[in-house]
Amino acid sequence: MLPDRRNRVLLALTLALTGLACSKSSEAASPAQPAAPKPSTPAPAQPPPAGAPSSGASALAGIPGMDFSALPPAAQRELSTVFSDEFCYCGCPHTLGQCLKGHTGCQHAKRMARLAARQASAGVPASEIIVALSEYYSAFRAPRKTFDVDPRMCTGDAKAPVTLVEFSDFECPYCGKARPVLESFAKKNPTKVRFCNIPFPLPMHPNAVPAGQAVLWARDQGKFWEMHDALFENAQNLSQATIVGLANKLGLKGAELQKALQAGTYAKELDKYKSMGNAANIRGTPSLFFNGRFFDLQMGLSEETLNHTLEDELEWRANNNAWAAD
Repeated sequence: MLPDRRNRVLLALTLALTGLACSKSSEAASPAQPAAPKPSTPAPAQPPPAGAPSSGASALAGIPGMDFSALPPAAQRELSTVFSDEFCYCGCPHTLGQCLKGHTGCQHAKRMARLAARQASAGVPASEIIVALSEYYSAFRAPRKTFDVDPRMCTGDAKAPVTLVEFSDFECPYCGKARPVLESFAKKNPTKVRFCNIPFPLPMHPNAVPAGQAVLWARDQGKFWEMHDALFENAQNLSQATIVGLANKLGLKGAELQKALQAGTYAKELDKYKSMGNAANIRGTPSLFFNGRFFDLQMGLSEETLNHTLEDELEWRANNNAWAAD
């Protein structure tokens, strides 16, 4: 990803990623569902000139195997603009729309079109969709991050072709919203995806540090994921007494956890993970990386978008860091 584009991504994270993440510096008043990006407020729609089509339906019609007629007229207009102004990332000398209609064997164009259609249906204007698409595909060619993650903090096949790393904060409401989506995605793809969680406490969450230390302690007792889930389920009341009580409910020795918290036994290791996240330039939680590639939450966080980027990542890896030829 080009430096200026990367900076825009980081800025978006700092501003709470359009309502999809907790940032280091601030937090939105109430969490939003992490299903689709929040659009910028569009300019008031202008009526089309007399005799002009009322939507982009004509430009979207006649695409083999794809039907966009269910999209609202405004979304069809934005998607039509994307199809005419953006080029297909497969590398052919055609716009996305031309590739869809004339280069019918191009699977890249179809995936790109579905990605754009999801954003258009969420109300994102064409100009922002084009920028988001450019940043998403540029990320595949950008240098990848490397993370030293304890295998006990991972699920799925250790030899899976894709490792998904999530940096999360147990008091971040957006991490709580993302949790069932990510876990369902990982459970449905156990041979393709190795899912790893890294605690990354944010400064405005007073109990995120003891919670992060507690999950590392529970890992050493063989119950990392059990504690991980329990902490998220009690995210609104994570006092130290609550955290110790959760250990007891899991059949662990809460008194030993309390001693470890008071002694700061896991403080240095938690700081290591915080430094790892800082080195990866993350500015909020949740932050996701597919094989070290930053996944921009502006693309939306749903099983559909995760499956999409998994398909892209598998193709990229299978072709030695390149897209498959059509």
